[in-house]
This record gives sequence, C-alpha cells and structure tokens, in this order.
Amino acid sequence: MKSFALVAATLVLGACASFDGSGLVPGQSRAADVEARLGAPAERLSLPNGDTALYYSRLPEGRKMFVATIAPDGSLRNLDQRLDYAYIRKIVPGQTSAKEVRELLGPPWQVTRMDLMQRDVWEYPWQNAEELRILWVQHSYDGVVREVVELRDEAAYPDSGPSGFQ
Repeated sequence: MKSFALVAATLVLGACASFDGSGLVPGQSRAADVEARLGAPAERLSLPNGDTALYYSRLPEGRKMFVATIAPDGSLRNLDQRLDYAYIRKIVPGQTSAKEVRELLGPPWQVTRMDLMQRDVWEYPWQNAEELRILWVQHSYDGVVREVVELRDEAAYPDSGPSGFQ
C-alpha cells in the first residue's frame, strides 16, 4: 500500500512540475521539448512574423494561459503566462481586433453570442495575486473589440453571492 501511495504522489508531483513549463529554456528548448513537457496545445497559431504560438490553457480552474512562442527554426523563443494585467491592458476598445486578442490571450474559456447586438463575448477567468478575477472581451461581428470588462469574479466566492453580498 505504501508503494502505491508513493507512486501516486510521484505522478502528481511530476504532473505539477510541468504545469507551467518549468525547465524549458528559451533559445535552448525545442518545440518537441515544449510539447513533451506541456502536452498538446489547446491551440496553435501562425503569427505574422513567422513564429508559431502554442497556447496551453489551464482554464477555468487554473486561471492561466501559457503561450510558448516557437521561432521558425523550431526553438523556444519565450514562454509567458498571458492572463495578466500587462497583456490585458493591451486590449483597446475600438482599436484592437478579435484576431489580436486571440493571438494575445489565446482561446477563451467560454464564448457567448449576443445576436441582437451582433456581438460575441469571450470569457477568461484569471487570477491576480490571490484574487479571482474575470475578463470579458466583447467584439462586434466585424471583428473589432467594443468593450473590455474586468472585475472580481463574485461567482467564485460562495459567501459573496446575492444573499451574502457585502
């Protein structure tokens, strides 16, 4: 029984060790190393500069989106966690396209279509320090971001719902 628990703990720790791509080194690691460590990406996009972006979603529970940028020669250029204010602030209503948001943040966790307004809303649960947050990026059918809403994820806090709202 002890050996089973030890094997199970080792597997769990091994899985956690690769959750964020630790051990991958920009300029040295290859695309195959990234996929061996992180698994198959949730999405793969060819970027205008010739790079390839591999998106590793940990949504909704993990509230992270890791993006491995692979250079044309197959080397890892960088590995970033994109659900962060530094990236969210780059989204400018009326100027940023839905395509740019997709390249910046990756695939949304959930998409809601609002036919009467002719808009789609992309939802990204994320975390800032210890606070659980939610990001909604609304874009019109012509592909232009129209609204960005980012706030505390009240649904993630059971005591702050409608009956316990403070």
